[in-house]
Amino acid sequence: KNPKLYRMKIFAQNEVLAKSRFWYFLSQLDKLKKYSGQILAVHEIFEKRPDIVKTYGVWLRYNSRSGTHNMYKEFRELTLNGAIDKLYAEMASLHRARFASIQIIKTAVISA
Repeated sequence: KNPKLYRMKIFAQNEVLAKSRFWYFLSQLDKLKKYSGQILAVHEIFEKRPDIVKTYGVWLRYNSRSGTHNMYKEFRELTLNGAIDKLYAEMASLHRARFASIQIIKTAVISA
């Protein structure tokens, strides 16, 4: 029997939160629980060229007081992690959405 492998990009402050978010998203994606799976590796991803300013597009879903909303935002930043930090700060200030209620669906570098 060949088990399935899942790979995700998780944005979190530390490894423990990243593992927790992984199991949260995996349980939504497939009927998998923590006891029936295993995390093989956790790696921090670094930019190849952190000295060049890029435009990042971020697709996200967040829960507000009135319901669930989908959103697309663009950020000018040196790194993807910097763009995600800006995203969390902006969502907390403008939309009152906290870290736990934001789900990042996809990120991409947008050509200018």
